[in-house]
Amino acid sequence: MRQIAARTLFHSETRSFFIRRLVCAGIGLGLLACASTPAPADEYALARAAIDAARVVESARYSPGFWHQAEESYKKAQAFFKNEQFSDAKSEFIKARTAAEKAENSARLLRFRSGEVL
Repeated sequence: MRQIAARTLFHSETRSFFIRRLVCAGIGLGLLACASTPAPADEYALARAAIDAARVVESARYSPGFWHQAEESYKKAQAFFKNEQFSDAKSEFIKARTAAEKAENSARLLRFRSGEVL
């Protein structure tokens, strides 16, 4: 009788141990999945720097199309970032950086051709 009771107790302890481990592993994986997309801090900084550089050479005046695209994408990216939609924010920051770089290059070229000193 003691052996049967000991076996039953052992099996129930082992079973509950494995169930607890399984539940903990499931919770851990769930939390890891939520944090799988990191905040795009590098893209944010690069887009901000590109917009600042485009602003310095007056891209809004010399290349308004690219400047407008850069501003719009940057504003969208900031909104996505604020709402923690990091994958959307990353793609918009990249678009903003690209448009700002085009605006800066275009403005520099137009200013150079017109003889203005930068």
